[in-house]
Amino acid sequence: MKSDISIKMHYLDLGNPRNLPIILIHGMTFDHQMWNPQIQVLKDKYRVIAYDLRGHGLSTVGDGQYTYKMFTDDLIDLMDHLHIKQAVLCGLSMGGVIAIRAYEMNPDRIKALILCDTRSEADSNQTKYWREDSIELIKNKGLDAFTNEFIKTIFTVESIKKQHKSVELIRNVILSSSPKAICGVLLAQAARTDMKHVLPKIKVPTLIMIGENDNFTPYASSETMNNGIINSKLKIISKAGHISNLENKYEFNHNLLEFMKEIE
Repeated sequence: MKSDISIKMHYLDLGNPRNLPIILIHGMTFDHQMWNPQIQVLKDKYRVIAYDLRGHGLSTVGDGQYTYKMFTDDLIDLMDHLHIKQAVLCGLSMGGVIAIRAYEMNPDRIKALILCDTRSEADSNQTKYWREDSIELIKNKGLDAFTNEFIKTIFTVESIKKQHKSVELIRNVILSSSPKAICGVLLAQAARTDMKHVLPKIKVPTLIMIGENDNFTPYASSETMNNGIINSKLKIISKAGHISNLENKYEFNHNLLEFMKEIE
């Protein structure tokens, strides 16, 4: 990789390699498994790449000192490794920010963007304080304490009650992570640049989706992206929180497939 030659990345490469490629980019503390419901509906018509960001899943943790440039370089290196000249990028939360940064750095490599439960602006002071507190919580009380609180933030109360498989999937992924890596990602999040200046430069088809009950990412952030990106579409996923692709996979997948069909 450009930023660290020792990094090894885990990825899935499914579907026909001659078809339109879509790369799925997961959120902070998650891994490629969060995209299972989307992989199942995409792989018959498209080439689907789902990978683990550095420090996540089965990818290398490294030194735990991460930046968004590193995450973006990793993505482009993966595309080069797989001989993908241009792809649709679909990112949720942190994955969406990586997609925007990838467009800023390599616009010719991006065919379209799908930005889910994410935002272009940098962290507010309040969010930075939360990330600092989360690092302190992990260091003092471990991943269990952090995970229990985080789950309550990213899923709706209804999802926690009724969608046990999805909640437990995410819980187990977080608990299997390296504490050093999660602390490193939290720092990278707090240090990331404001990306609103990129929005008017985006000239590719863009779909924005957000759960109607996402308390982690403000709806106003989706509106900011929708207003800033020419001809972008904004879809609200009903009965979903921050993990809208799992909490209402049917509505999410409908919008996803409809958009992919339009850009083919």
